[in-house]
Amino acid sequence: MSPPESGLFEALREAVSAGRPVALATIVSGPGIGAKLLIDAAGGARGALADPELARVVARDAHAELLAGRSGLRHYGLRGEARQSEVAVFVESFAPPPRMLVFGAVDFTAALVRVAVVLGYRVTVCDARPVFATRARFPEAEQVICAWPHEHLAAVGPELGPRDAICVLTHDPKFDVPAVVAALRTRAGYLGCMGSRRTCERRAERLREEGVGEAELARICAPIGLDLGGRTPEETAISICAEIIARRGGRATTSLRETRGPIHG
Repeated sequence: MSPPESGLFEALREAVSAGRPVALATIVSGPGIGAKLLIDAAGGARGALADPELARVVARDAHAELLAGRSGLRHYGLRGEARQSEVAVFVESFAPPPRMLVFGAVDFTAALVRVAVVLGYRVTVCDARPVFATRARFPEAEQVICAWPHEHLAAVGPELGPRDAICVLTHDPKFDVPAVVAALRTRAGYLGCMGSRRTCERRAERLREEGVGEAELARICAPIGLDLGGRTPEETAISICAEIIARRGGRATTSLRETRGPIHG
């Protein structure tokens, strides 16, 4: 093992041990077989490939795979050209479990935490009210944070990516409007907001008053969840998680925001 390659594996070991997302791209077929790049969550790359343009394209694509939490084989031309197959590169992503941030320590939150944990999410519950944001109420959450939602997002928002989800379950404008504005600044793959159709319409108007554009409003799943006809907190939690799964997989499903009439038939 050459010293540069040894350094890459040591950096990989340190990143995985620390829980930092990282991807290892290895040429498995073609010139330079065995050469590697190590790509971090910011898109920075260590290592070298024979052709600088190939290295640039591989680092770009590996970064995209890392953000999505995927591993797989990709093919290129000798200088990184698309739709060619002289070079095969295996990208292995080492990504920690996806995160779910739930804003609002309400009755539905405990059920959502339980379902999300079963699906492998690291769940944080955040609410500014200390009497509600307690570990005793949400023992299965990884974190229970007593803070204003937008302030917590200011701290952790840059870490979020397409695999992560934000669920706003409050109905109070002083909580949910700043939270949604802050959430829209992140790269989270899912943003859902609970409420009746009227509540969601009023929230959208307040967001427009805060300068949120129509393209940003289109990112928000509100009312939150798929149209499963659920009523209980547990059924609602399944509806929310089902919508997250469907959108992550690019499936065409019927969300509550795309239907009309009462949410609870």
